[in-house]
Amino acid sequence: MENVQHPKSLDELKKLRKPVRNVNREFSPRLSGLERLAVWITDHVGTMGFFLIVFGWTVVWLSWNMFAPQNLRFDPYPAFVLWLFISNMIQIFLMPLIMIGQNLQARHAEARAEADFEVNTKAEREIETILLHLENQNNVMLEILKKLEK
Repeated sequence: MENVQHPKSLDELKKLRKPVRNVNREFSPRLSGLERLAVWITDHVGTMGFFLIVFGWTVVWLSWNMFAPQNLRFDPYPAFVLWLFISNMIQIFLMPLIMIGQNLQARHAEARAEADFEVNTKAEREIETILLHLENQNNVMLEILKKLEK
């Protein structure tokens, strides 16, 4: 843990005060268009909506190619070679995009954690200064009470 110098007065505290950073505003503009696409895909691929789309597409594709009239089937049962090829291509393209998006989200989370740490450190300094002032006030009041009792 780092050794943090705690201020003894309000003026010292004000000198140490830095504005709170909005990491979200700092992070988003730095992303390129492709990085934003990767984050968008990462955000949407992991949803029930995406799952239902893929599931529905699979059910329709396989059902059509198993139960449609023979002359209208384009990907014969039981191999479904075209369906496997398309599914594998989707997976091959989505995997690296999801990993890129997750890496970008991890960098963002790290920046948020750093900003949270700064805020917590600042709050700790302020609380400690307030406690020191309260303790000082308590001592002054006790001295005043002792003088009044005499």
